[in-house]
Amino acid sequence: MTDILIDGGRTLVDGEVVETSLRIGNGNISAIGADAVHGALGLDAGGLLVLPGIVDLHGDAFERQLMPRPGVDFPVDVALVDSDRQAIANGITTVFHGTTWSWEPGLRGAENARKLLNAIETQRPQLAADTRFHLRQETYNLEAEAEILQWLAQGRIDLLAFNDHIHTSLHNPEKPEKRARMAERTGLTGEAFDQLVQRVISRADEVPGSIARLALAAKAAGVPTLSHDDETPAMRSEFRQLGVAIAEFPINEETAIAAAAAGDFIVFGAPNVVRGGSHTGWTKASDMIAKGLCSVLASDYYYPAQLLAAFRLVAEGILPLAKAWALVSSAPAAAAGLTDRGVLAAGRRADMLLIDDTAALRPRIVAVIANGRLVHLTDASRLLHTAVAPRKAVAAA
Repeated sequence: MTDILIDGGRTLVDGEVVETSLRIGNGNISAIGADAVHGALGLDAGGLLVLPGIVDLHGDAFERQLMPRPGVDFPVDVALVDSDRQAIANGITTVFHGTTWSWEPGLRGAENARKLLNAIETQRPQLAADTRFHLRQETYNLEAEAEILQWLAQGRIDLLAFNDHIHTSLHNPEKPEKRARMAERTGLTGEAFDQLVQRVISRADEVPGSIARLALAAKAAGVPTLSHDDETPAMRSEFRQLGVAIAEFPINEETAIAAAAAGDFIVFGAPNVVRGGSHTGWTKASDMIAKGLCSVLASDYYYPAQLLAAFRLVAEGILPLAKAWALVSSAPAAAAGLTDRGVLAAGRRADMLLIDDTAALRPRIVAVIANGRLVHLTDASRLLHTAVAPRKAVAAA
């Protein structure tokens, strides 16, 4: 693996931005500052920010590569490669593909979940981003429990989330379009979809036991778990008692406050920050961040959002850069139990971005390094002859 010198960037180290150089070898950061002697390949980071790679706990934008229009399918391997390119180009070096396995047929059905898991496992060595499997289990999908338990025991699942769109989508009279979208996604007629829903709901009394068994198995396998769209502090408490320590998109401030008080990780969608509010009309993420009620931002349905959201938080004076960037790097890494990434430090995995931040709300990624490899470069003039000596570390202005 090629040694790389990142020369003279404004680098986020130990919570501060300093002008320094980094040496990369064998996939890790081998030295920072005066010890970062030149390597076989050099990148001129002068004037650029050097930040840890983005860790995305929850992204399902890949579904648009699988099915760009209702009823229009593309091969999973093709969709996965395209999604990898998009993730890397937007600075995401660790991506958890949020794969929903629902009681619905079609895009979120059993066949697609199995295909995507197999494709990730097969293609992982060829993908630029560290690509992982985040299974979003619809809790009413009781038929899937045995197979999911087997996947957990085999170490095939990296994150497990508990979703319930029966109540948040189908039984929400204020959002009839959600039901329409779900029906369209399945490819069923309206009558057939309604009949399916009734069969699923008839087994509601079996759902709590299934959740408990899956949560226990995930804990035994060391797989972090998430609860999705928690509606009340009591709901969050029930999941916490099952060992589910990540609250994903709590729908109101009361629930977020309870989660924060208990020390839970709290995930909101980065598109919410970029757009200035939730597309569902629920919690405004920037308000939650300002109140200390959000610890992680995820791409959700739009890969560029994490990068844009962090810089918007800075531009609006909500957080300084180090804290804003932690929401998309060190905090999601910690929530996922990944202790080898999320910060720039000697011995850590060499995932990093070189960013032109000249335009406050429109950061431009110049280069991406993932696992010590240069995987994305938009400005070849930044390549250096490695005879150039690294610059000494100085505090950035």
